[in-house]
Amino acid sequence: MPTIEDLMKANLLEVFNERDRERRRAAIGRTYVADVRFTDPEETVVGHDAVDAKAARLLDDSPEFAFTPEGSIHVVDDLGYLAWSFGPLGKPPVVRGVDIALVSNGLITRVYTLLLAG
Repeated sequence: MPTIEDLMKANLLEVFNERDRERRRAAIGRTYVADVRFTDPEETVVGHDAVDAKAARLLDDSPEFAFTPEGSIHVVDDLGYLAWSFGPLGKPPVVRGVDIALVSNGLITRVYTLLLAG
């Protein structure tokens, strides 16, 4: 069973940083429950197809950008926290944020993304 740390890395790097749809879909299947709820400042989406579409849209809109983990992953009980940055490869990030996820039985059930100022 994957750890919360594994799932937080997969959410950021194997789903939201993955441009190959087949690899992203495989990661989605092993990272989230079928009815996962993903919430960010723009919207809440539910389910594997909606998370896939959200990641694809984000990556398509930012073709030269990548996510980079910032610091350690923090875990308390069933909750994971991972700070990240997003921007052009090799340049300062355009945005920073955090993902907070709830995990049950080895899969993410909820993800909240917060954007940070500065």
